Order: sequence, then structure tokens, then C-alpha cells
Amino acid sequence: MPTSSPSGKKIYLASKSPRRRELLRQVGIEFELLSLRSDPVRGIDVSEDVLRDEPALDYVARVAREKGAFAWNVLHLRRMPLRPVLSADTTVTIDGEILGKPADPKEAVAMLERLSGRTHQVLTSVAVHYTGIVEQVTQVSHVRFAALSPETIRAYCATPEPYDKAGAYGIQGLAALFIEHIEGSHSGIMGLPVFETARLLQKAGIGAL
Repeated sequence: MPTSSPSGKKIYLASKSPRRRELLRQVGIEFELLSLRSDPVRGIDVSEDVLRDEPALDYVARVAREKGAFAWNVLHLRRMPLRPVLSADTTVTIDGEILGKPADPKEAVAMLERLSGRTHQVLTSVAVHYTGIVEQVTQVSHVRFAALSPETIRAYCATPEPYDKAGAYGIQGLAALFIEHIEGSHSGIMGLPVFETARLLQKAGIGAL
């Protein structure tokens, strides 16, 4: 593993999520994208499959950590400038079951019917790899949905919004209309808890202010 000091005050972001890019820009963190492959045809760099009997907390932390470790090794193999690598993973869970990204409208409808009128948890784990060190934190938010009518669910699932998001909804979009109460981090529900992420980056020598 590389052991030399990171260069500059920029980081690598090992994520394709536009929400994470938006949140980093919001707090003035400079980054360079280091996207991981997720296309089953071309190959997947880090699997997001849930292991047998794996709890949600363990799952989301493992996937975030593995994404960062893979990206850190890519820096070494490509002889790229060494900078901290930020990786993250977000999942939704209810009744102890992980809800991933819906594959089709039927699956999206089923997920939203399950969340309707109830409280679920959104878990986002963030990992920062630098100079052979890994710092990580997992943030948990509790989100209560209002009761949703079948017509509302169908109308929402007719939009593109649910299909690239765990739990079939995005808090930063139309689904904000569904949410009665949040306990936790709004940015964490979007995919990157800003407060916790800033603390991790400070340990790696990266400050927003």
C-alpha cells in the first residue's frame, strides 16, 4: 500500500452519485471523480450484494469501505497523485430488511407501499482512505412517511426519480412531499452526512473552512 503523504487539498470521490457531488460542492470541498464500474456487462468493481444474514449496519459499512479500498488501490496502480479517497454507501431498512434500488415500477410501488405511514431508517456510511489509514463513520436517520394513496405512489413511480435510489425515493426531489418527520441528518438521507464527512476529512488534513 502507498505510504507517502497526500498531495494538495483536493480529494478523490469514489462515487457516481450526483447528490454527493452536490453536497461536497456546497461545503467547498474540491474533488476529482474516481468512478467505480457498476455495469454488470462491463464488470462491477465492488459488489453491492447483501451477504447472507448480513445486518444493514454491517452491510452499508462494508460496501463503503470496499469501494474506498478499491479506489485507493487504483491510485497506486495508476501512479496517480495520492490524495484522500472518499467513498460512501447508503441503504434504507425497515423491519430489519434492506431495501435496495428498485429494478422496475412494480418493485418501486411495493417498496413505497411498505414505507407508507411508517418510520424507516436511512443508513449512510462514509469512509476516507489516506496514507494507509481508514477513517469511517455510519450515520443513521429515522424518517417517517405520511400515509400515501395508491394514486400518489403510482404517480411518483411514473417519474424517473425512484429508480437509482435505495428505498425507491429521493428526499431532495418530489418525495420530500411524503416526509412527515426526520430524526437525524437531511444530507445523510441524500447520501452524504455533511457534518460527519467534514470531521473525517479534517483528520486527513482536508478542511472546508
